[in-house]
Amino acid sequence: MRLICLSHYTTYWDQIILHNIPEMLQKKTYYLLCLAMAGGGVLCWLVFLRYSSMSISEGLSWHQVHHQVVFNQRLQTKQAMLMEPVRTDVLTVTPWLAPIVWEGTFDPLLIDEAFSSYKLTIATTVFAVGKYIRFLHGFLESAEKHFMVGLNVSYFVFTDLPGDVPNVTLGVGRQLTVNKVPKFDRWQEISLRRMELIQTAIEEYIHQRAEYIFCLDVDMKFHGRVGPEALGKLVAAIHPWFYNLPRNQFTYERREISTAYIPQDQGDFYYQANIFGGAMEDVHRLTKTCRENLEMDKSVGVEAAWQEESHLNWYLWKNKPTKLLSPEYVWDDLRGPGAKEIKLVRFSSVIKNKAEVRENQ
Repeated sequence: MRLICLSHYTTYWDQIILHNIPEMLQKKTYYLLCLAMAGGGVLCWLVFLRYSSMSISEGLSWHQVHHQVVFNQRLQTKQAMLMEPVRTDVLTVTPWLAPIVWEGTFDPLLIDEAFSSYKLTIATTVFAVGKYIRFLHGFLESAEKHFMVGLNVSYFVFTDLPGDVPNVTLGVGRQLTVNKVPKFDRWQEISLRRMELIQTAIEEYIHQRAEYIFCLDVDMKFHGRVGPEALGKLVAAIHPWFYNLPRNQFTYERREISTAYIPQDQGDFYYQANIFGGAMEDVHRLTKTCRENLEMDKSVGVEAAWQEESHLNWYLWKNKPTKLLSPEYVWDDLRGPGAKEIKLVRFSSVIKNKAEVRENQ
């Protein structure tokens, strides 16, 4: 009797379960569908956030560059002879293991031969606005003798006086493009706008023409080799007036209200804005970030202590350069030739009357 009852009881619940299976399956399907829709919504939202935050740089096609030089067997044999340190009087590597390029730390013939097969083009931006146009001839003439000799170079000159751009004979594989820009009210405005103009130029046309880019000041001259030893993903030059000073004497932006703010106990080197560069994508990211930070400062009525140079130093503090150029590559003629560490001045600021060439100070 107990078995019969149990059997009857089991059969009764089986019938209930079987009767409700379609409804249960419908509910399960409904819940799964809701879960799938919710998951899909979350996924779409994540994708939207990802792509809406993307830099325009991800929509550009960057030329592939070789950041690690591949030596053939003969060059490897030559390289093996350079394994002993040749400079012990200066710092030749950063704490994050980026090389610092000094005279004697590389073999120019070895470097040139290694890079000769890459067919590289180096874009070079230079601003010759207002009275600074007078320096352009000396800049270009000296660059043709010493800057990236043996490689293709595309000079992009930004000026408000395109008719005054000098006619300088350029070597094979080297060309010059003139870009007209407005004349700014203050000389500081040139510094503040330069990052924006370089970023825009990279996006619109420069990225299609070169693998690397260097951004240089016009009131400078080349005196010695600046070649492919200077190439890297992100390259910065150590300021000639600060390379042997302690960090607390660096003229970083120290006001917290500015996006260029670097705390008193922070920072690595003090970099000069006269020369910076690297792979096209990396320099685009640098100029875009600096432009955005400059605009944020302007929106609250703040101008960093040294305009774009302050923002450049902040960016390179946050994003370590992969190669540093010693002060040989950004010397100041006002310092004279006296520093014993400087074996060869390669690129330097010319002596000038700043008050006279800087209009509307």
